[in-house]
Amino acid sequence: MIYQIRVRQLIWGYSEFEGAISVIVILYGAVVWDPCLIVAQIVYLQCLYYLTLGVFVSFLVGTRVYRVSLVFFDFATVTTSTVTSWCVIASFLLSSIAGAVYMLYLIERAKKCLDFSATLYIIHLFICIIYGGWPSSITWWVVNGTGVAVMAFLGEHLCIKRELREIPLARY
Repeated sequence: MIYQIRVRQLIWGYSEFEGAISVIVILYGAVVWDPCLIVAQIVYLQCLYYLTLGVFVSFLVGTRVYRVSLVFFDFATVTTSTVTSWCVIASFLLSSIAGAVYMLYLIERAKKCLDFSATLYIIHLFICIIYGGWPSSITWWVVNGTGVAVMAFLGEHLCIKRELREIPLARY
C-alpha cells in the first residue's frame, strides 16, 4: 500500500436531499478500524525487532563473550561500564533504526509510527519485568527512551518522505 492519493472506489448514487446525482469518492487509506490487522502488525513488528536485536547482539556481543543469553531482557547488561555493555547499547540503537525501516514497509502511515513504536517498547518493558524485575538502571531507561524516540521520529520521517512523493500519471 502506497499512501498516495488514489481513488479506491467510485460510486455513483442519487442524493434525495439535493435532487441530483452525486459522486462519492473514497480515498485510499480511508479510516477503517481492523483490530486483527493492528494486532498482526504489532506481533510482526515485535518479532522483527527481536530478530534484528538478536542478530546485532550476536555479532556485536557474541564475539566478546563466551556465552550469549537473553541479554536484551536483562536490564543489568545495559550499563556503560564495559565495552561489551556499549556493544549491547549499540545493538539496541541499531535495532531501533531497523525498526523504523520496518515501520516504513509494515505500518506505512506517519501518524501511526509513534503509536507502534511506543507499543513495541511497552511490550518490551513488560517482558523485561517478567524476566528480571523492574529495571532500576538509569542507563536502561535512557537507552530505551532514546530507542523509542529514534524509532518513532525516523519512522515518521521515512513515511512522510514516502507519502509526499509525486503521483506518477500515465500519459495517454
